[in-house]
Amino acid sequence: MLQPAVTRSALTGFLFSGLLMSFLGAVLPVWGYHIHTNSLRVGAYFLAQTVGLLLSPAIGPRLLRRKGTSYALALACALAAAGLLELGFVAPPVHYLWRMAGLLITGTAAGLLNMALFHAITPAYELDPASTLNIGGTFFGLGCLITALIVSGTYYVKPVWLVFVLLAAPAALGSWLYARQRAPTGTVYPQPSWRQASAEFKGLAAVLFALLLFFQFGNEWALAGWLPLFISQRLGTSPSTALLLLAVYWLALLLGRFGAQYLLPRVSHARMLVGSVLAPLFGSSVLSFTDNLMGVVTGILFLGAGFALIYPLVMEKIGYRFPRFHPGVFNGIFSIGVVGGLLSPATIGVYAHFWGVGAAVTVPLLGSIMVFLLLLLLMLEAHLSGRPNNSTTAA
Repeated sequence: MLQPAVTRSALTGFLFSGLLMSFLGAVLPVWGYHIHTNSLRVGAYFLAQTVGLLLSPAIGPRLLRRKGTSYALALACALAAAGLLELGFVAPPVHYLWRMAGLLITGTAAGLLNMALFHAITPAYELDPASTLNIGGTFFGLGCLITALIVSGTYYVKPVWLVFVLLAAPAALGSWLYARQRAPTGTVYPQPSWRQASAEFKGLAAVLFALLLFFQFGNEWALAGWLPLFISQRLGTSPSTALLLLAVYWLALLLGRFGAQYLLPRVSHARMLVGSVLAPLFGSSVLSFTDNLMGVVTGILFLGAGFALIYPLVMEKIGYRFPRFHPGVFNGIFSIGVVGGLLSPATIGVYAHFWGVGAAVTVPLLGSIMVFLLLLLLMLEAHLSGRPNNSTTAA
């Protein structure tokens, strides 16, 4: 049953998710890594966060089944606030393993939060997948934007732990709000076994979708995680300016979500997908070769606007071709694509160690090319298989 109040509170919860998923890229300059970039250590930070995300499916389904979504949301936000506060007191020169422990906590909280949010919005998702995910993406982007603005505006504030207190405050507020909410437990989608999941993942389309998600998620988060460090070292700008440009990236994504809301029922979805791939391709090319602020802003705007459209459209295609797919659980080969994409900022740490911080832009450039090629292959596969495509024409 669709419960508007529960769905609205869950959709706004993506704002807290955006804060948790994006804060690491914003706080790296606060920890001084724009001056002495230890690329391998930065990569290890992203890896610790991703490991936390991978741990959440071990506790999430049982917690949702026994306690319900409101409890899980409140617990996730409380855990996030605790992890952020811990990180505020272990800034360098404290040993980096303490920061990795805090990132493991916040990563686990983010994974649990996302799982609970996707379960809570399931009724709306089943009615309109693309629009529901696009609205959730709008709140998610707003959370990322607020995070970048908070860190940029407080960069010179001392002591450092005050910045993390400001970041932890929204999560603590979310925990209080969700603890007061009395939502029914609802349906908890079971974690499918590999044998069950593989029943729908034997065709070429499933592999192509997984690869598309792999490269698309990798493109978005590689840039979000490393953009402030790249700008500071490439242009020599102040960290606060670099963080403002990170906010511009999130703003471009956010405005792209609003644009998608207008375009989804009016424009061919296939054409939107092609355009949303070509825009990041152009933007990453500009960002790779520019040596001035105008070029950086231009590249960021094209990248953000293009990335904004791809995820909800691809998820809609997945939901149509694979009806048993559900975004709130790990679904076989699709989980590999999503998790692989989340590993991208960590792997860039290795590339940057050998080839410099420019790898933060080179990887999304190559990834955009792969997304474009995979999109062409998906369109060709759909044509050869003779399958109808519900997103090739405007609704």
